Amino acid sequence: MDAKLITIGQQAKAAADQVALLDTTTKNKALLAMATALEEKQKQIIAANKEDLAAAVDMPKKFTDRLMINAQRITDMANGLRNVARLADPTAKIDKGWITADGLQILQRRVPLGVIGIIFEARPNVTVDATGLTFKSGNAVILRGGKEAIRTNTSLVNVLREALKAKHLPENAVQLVEDTSHEQAQKMMNMTDYIDVLIPRGGRGLIQRVVKTATVPVIETGAGNCHVYVDKDASLEMATNITVNAKVQRPSVCNAAEKLLVHRDVAAKYLPTLAKALTDHGVQLRGDEVAQEIVPGMQAATEKDWDTEYNDLIMAVKVVDSLDDAVSHINKHSTHHSEVIITDSLSRGQDFQRRINSACVYVNASTRFTDGGMFGFGAEIGISTQKLHARGPMGLDQLTTIKYEITGNGQVRH
Repeated sequence: MDAKLITIGQQAKAAADQVALLDTTTKNKALLAMATALEEKQKQIIAANKEDLAAAVDMPKKFTDRLMINAQRITDMANGLRNVARLADPTAKIDKGWITADGLQILQRRVPLGVIGIIFEARPNVTVDATGLTFKSGNAVILRGGKEAIRTNTSLVNVLREALKAKHLPENAVQLVEDTSHEQAQKMMNMTDYIDVLIPRGGRGLIQRVVKTATVPVIETGAGNCHVYVDKDASLEMATNITVNAKVQRPSVCNAAEKLLVHRDVAAKYLPTLAKALTDHGVQLRGDEVAQEIVPGMQAATEKDWDTEYNDLIMAVKVVDSLDDAVSHINKHSTHHSEVIITDSLSRGQDFQRRINSACVYVNASTRFTDGGMFGFGAEIGISTQKLHARGPMGLDQLTTIKYEITGNGQVRH
């Protein structure tokens, strides 16, 4: 194991032990101090970010959009920390308590996970969101961002650490792995003596690499091959508004819709209007044979398209024969992130919600709402697409586990 990583791990373990004992007021004051520090040091953060952007000459626009930092985004990051400070502290509560037949008093308490490792790509906002959420929930965090954002992440982490130090709190509660090589990331994935859980955030390739190779426990997040299904009794106006929003508002993020399914009974009527609304916003459509017949000039979709997360203004379109076919297609090709049915039938909407095997299933609302902030969690650490421990947007509660505290008066088991 790399000596520098071992040092980082040891420092994180020591910091986690200290942060776990902090009271809520102290943690909130630290979060507010970090928020103020970001705003006060925004010039140096933006200067570092400009160096990263200047070096990202070959990066697609969808990634430079994620990488870019400006005054407004720094304000948003700072406000995210303030929002987390206002949230209830999960470690300040007892979930439940009871007395057993043997007279033992048992309390189920929420406690921090410990040291959380996060491997992510060119999204500097993750640095701040992750720091705020892990600190408020009593954890320490080790961050490893992509090489494209190393200057920005270094500047952000330095500002956050300085704010903690000024409050006489453990600055090693947040640390950055500055070596962005794949080899170093692989070593981090195997730091079982120091990291309690690893959370990858980024594209499907990164996430799958971490899931398949890490020996540290992993919470799988992020990849979003999200679907919009327009049912046979949907409102056309609603279908258009939701589909355009889900695809166009911010196409590079994981909760943007990538696929459009339309019931055959209404495809001839609805699809031309939906297609025009999407192409008017610059969306390239790729359709199955039926969709191509209804909308001439549409590019043919390949089998690969149904499994692809584009993160771009591209959408694949399929005409399905029934709700059953829509559910079957989605469950086969989805990454189990977010799906929506647009329908005027409450029973069909509820049937869709029961049968779709995804973390977030909507009736008549955009997939873009799958977000910790939109759910009222404050900032989010990621969106889990697995089933164990956490699922969907992960806020403070999902960064804790449970501990049983048992008090007796001399009981022994017979």
